[in-house]
Parts: sequence; C-alpha cells; structure tokens
Amino acid sequence: MVKLTIDGQKIAVNEGTTILEAALEVGIHIPHLCYLKDLNDIGACRVCMIEAEGIDRLITACNTKVEEGMVIHTNSPKVRVTRKTNVELILSDHNCTCAMCVRGGNCSLQNIANDLGILSIQYKAVPEKARWNNNLPLIRDASKCIKCMRCIQVCDKIQDLQVWNLTGSGYRTTVGVSENKKLQETGCTLCGQCITHCPVGALRERDDTDKMLAALADPDKITMVQIAPAVRTAWGEGIGLYKEESTLGRLISALRRIGFDYIFDTTFTADLTIMEEGTEFLERFKKKEEYRWPMFTSCCPGWVRYVKSQYPDMVDNLSTAKSPQQMFGAMSKTFIAHKLGIPPEKIFSVSIMPCVSKKYERGVEAVNDAGYGSDVDLVLTTRELDRMIRADHIQPDDLKEETFDDIFGEGSGAGVIFGATGGVMEAALRTAYFLLTKKNPNTESFRKVRGLNGWKEAVFEIEGVAVKVAVASGLGNTRKLIEAIRSGEVKYDFVEIMACPGGCAGGGGQPIHDGFELAEERGKILYGLDSTSNIRFSHENSAVLKTYKEFLEKPNSKRAHELLHTNLNDWDLNA
Repeated sequence: MVKLTIDGQKIAVNEGTTILEAALEVGIHIPHLCYLKDLNDIGACRVCMIEAEGIDRLITACNTKVEEGMVIHTNSPKVRVTRKTNVELILSDHNCTCAMCVRGGNCSLQNIANDLGILSIQYKAVPEKARWNNNLPLIRDASKCIKCMRCIQVCDKIQDLQVWNLTGSGYRTTVGVSENKKLQETGCTLCGQCITHCPVGALRERDDTDKMLAALADPDKITMVQIAPAVRTAWGEGIGLYKEESTLGRLISALRRIGFDYIFDTTFTADLTIMEEGTEFLERFKKKEEYRWPMFTSCCPGWVRYVKSQYPDMVDNLSTAKSPQQMFGAMSKTFIAHKLGIPPEKIFSVSIMPCVSKKYERGVEAVNDAGYGSDVDLVLTTRELDRMIRADHIQPDDLKEETFDDIFGEGSGAGVIFGATGGVMEAALRTAYFLLTKKNPNTESFRKVRGLNGWKEAVFEIEGVAVKVAVASGLGNTRKLIEAIRSGEVKYDFVEIMACPGGCAGGGGQPIHDGFELAEERGKILYGLDSTSNIRFSHENSAVLKTYKEFLEKPNSKRAHELLHTNLNDWDLNA
C-alpha cells in the first residue's frame, strides 16, 4: 500500500494505482476528456493536470502512478488556471455550435467547459473543415474532433482493425482514415464502437429521423416498426428512465404516440432465424464431409463485413440465413401484409436497432427479396429513437403499459437473448436439441456460452453426439479465434460472432454514457426477461408455427430460401 494525501485527505491505495484512480477512491473527481481505463491513458487532453508538492510542473493524473508521501492538490489556483487554459485551447480548435450537435447535453467537453465557467474563448477559433460523405452510415465531423485518440485506441486495441490514425503534424495534426483512404476502402465494419467511445460529437451515426417523420406524415404509407431485443434494455437511458421503469410496454406506448401504425417485435423473426439457422446447421452436420467447418452465425452485419474484408475465403462457412431484421422486412411485405390485408407496396418497414451496421445491411441489394423495393425501408438506432421521443415532447411519466399488435408481436425468451453475446448460440442449441430429440432441454443446459468473456467455448452432448461450439464478441477476439481455427489449433462445429463487445447490448447505436460500459448490465436484463418468459423456445412461438403452416411450409423450404436466406458472396461492402 502507498500512503499519500489528496486535497487534505490522507489515504492509502495499492501500489501501481494512478492519481486519477486514487482520487476517485475518496470521492474526488478529476476532470478528464481522453482517458479511458485500460484503453487510453496517454494524457493527450491535458485536462487532468494536478499539482504535486515538490514537483515544479503540473502532472497528468490519468497516467501518473502514486508514490509514497505524495501531497496532491487537484484544484489549486495554478491547476484551475492551467486547466481552464487547456480547455479553451481545445475549444478554439472545436466547432462549438452545440445547439446543432447530436451530443448536446451529453458531451464531456461541454460539461467540463461549463464547470470551468468558460463563457468565451480568447483564442482565434480554427476548427478543421469537415470533409465527409454524409450518406455513409457512420459520419465523422472533423470540425468537432478534439484529437483525444479514443477512436484510434478502440479500433486498434478492441476491434483490431486500424481504421483510424493520426495524420498531419503540428497544429494540422488530426484524426483521419488510415493511409488516407476513404472509409469504404478500409476494413471498417461500421460497428460504431468509435462512436460510443467518442467524448464529443465528432463521430455519429447518419441521422435518418427526418426520413422517418416524412414517412409518418405520408398518408399513402403504412408504417410498420420492429423493435430489436437489445433496444428494450437501453431505450429508457436516453430519456431519463430508470431501468425498472423503461419497460417494453412503455416503449410500445411511446411508438404509438409517435404515430406508427403497426408495432411488432423482432424476436418473432429471431425465432424464425433459429428455425432456419438451426435446421441448416443440423443438415450440414449430418453431411459434414460436404461442407467447410465450422459453421458461423450470420445475424451480425458488422461480422459479415469483417469476414468478407478480412477472411473472404471463409464466407462460405457462414450460415445463409438472413438476420432477424431482414427476415422481418421480407415477412412484412409478404405474409404479414397478407394476414393484415395491407397492400405491400404501401408498407414502410422500419427497424429500431442497437446497431449502426444495420443501416448498411438494409441497403444491400442481395437481401431484398420480397419484390417491393427494400425489404427494410429505414433503420433507426436506439439513440435516434430517443431523439424522436424527446422531439415529440413525450413525457416518460405519461407512458402507459401497452402491447404489441397481434400475431407478429410474439417472441420467445430464446429470441430475446439474441441481444446478448452467446444468446444466438444458446437459442440455436435449445432448438437443435429439440429437433434431434423431439423433447425440450432444460433451459439452463447451455449456460456455458453466457458471460462477457471475449472468447468462450463449450462441448455439449445431444443424443450421444458431441457438438463443440464457440462464442466471440468484439472483433479483436474474433481475429484470435479465427486465426486459431485456421492454424488448426482449435476445431469447432458451430461458432457465434458478434462485432460489438458484449453483443448487441453493447452495440454502436446504443445510448452513450461516457466512460461506462453497460453491455454486461443490459445483457443480464435480457437473460432475466428470458427466465420469466412464458415461451422459452423458438420452436414454440405460435406466430412462427403459423408462418410455416400457412406460408413457408417448413424450415429451409424453397420459399423460405427465397425470402429468408441470402448469398453472402453477393453482398456489396459499398452499399
């Protein structure tokens, strides 16, 4: 233990603790912008400067370790003046049009500037000009970049993709796409982790709320919306609801207040995905010599983009099943339209997703098979949904518990856990067990694939047959797993990959809480919802059974392949 004094408080902390961490242990918050624990501790922003007696210069708290007998002042006159000057210099290089920023009210720089009482800047403003293709799902506004380098570190250390890098020198130093390429020319998966880790509004998703409002106002359009599993765990965070208050029923109520005509649950097609993907796996498994192994899940478009750009020779290892989003889009303009008596050409199909890459996926021509334009017409992130709720001045306290529209609002607990890492694998194994044995397993049988470990593996025995599976989330972990497969170090039958750490619960379209990772907490909510669900298995979803009986015939039928499967080799990464 190391003894020291911080702002008059005598404390003892473990050797190796940083000054920033030591201060937090006694409730002293030292302002900082660039720091992220275990990820970015380079002291780039110089906002966390503190004064240590006996040292004639100020030092950074985020990456300076405590020493025995230190006496530290975190807010001395010298510190206050220097910190304010440093923030003013950052602001002089920053587009300060906060009223038109997507991060207004949720911006670390804005909060620090307000706390320091900065009401004007004494330096000449020289923000960088923004040069970007604003039609891309991921938008970078260079004029707001504060060069904290978080995006670089997340992309390098967590996702292992090296999309971003520093360019230029001196005051021209900035963050740009590596090797001066266009974003479309890199291996960017559009996972959006750089967005959720940016402390300001320099990175964001393309905002499609204006298109949504235009569709809602169009009398010739019938708006049909699907809600992804992970959205229900996070939507209330952006409008000030506690997790106990942000129920699915209130979310449905908010969407009705906004004006959607039909509101359904993506867990319906998550269950449909399991029927298709699980059946496909069993068919491949019975004819192992005819296929390349392992078989990978294909629900995550960020992962699909990754394998196509990094390991194109392994694309055929992926399941041909579309994602739940795209399956719902195909069903919305075929079977659902038929059951509801709606002309399919009038349907405007919308999905609310925790994901940025879903905006890309909906534009891929190879996934549009219903025959009425795009199967999914528009994708909104959880953040965009929250902005629409706030824009309509919907008061959270006024929201009542409401239910999905009939038939296609039904989903199983297995469909709900799609939003957590390991959830797709567990849901598939539950149904694969049933398809092989004609009886349901104990729902706790596949717990080994749960949890936030970046790479998990397990062996399950079904009717005397061993099935070896693996689960990875985060693309850095994915690269390690794939390299191990390619080298022959490991062998699996079935592998689930999610591009974002923690799965969709930690998706790039989820609400941002600077410095906090909430994927694990949100994932626990999904497993809790599964445990209390009346239906725990995808093959028991009555909406799914009706869909096969009246329309698709059976899993992997000719019609099912036409509407619910895709040739991933045909996906255009520039869509």
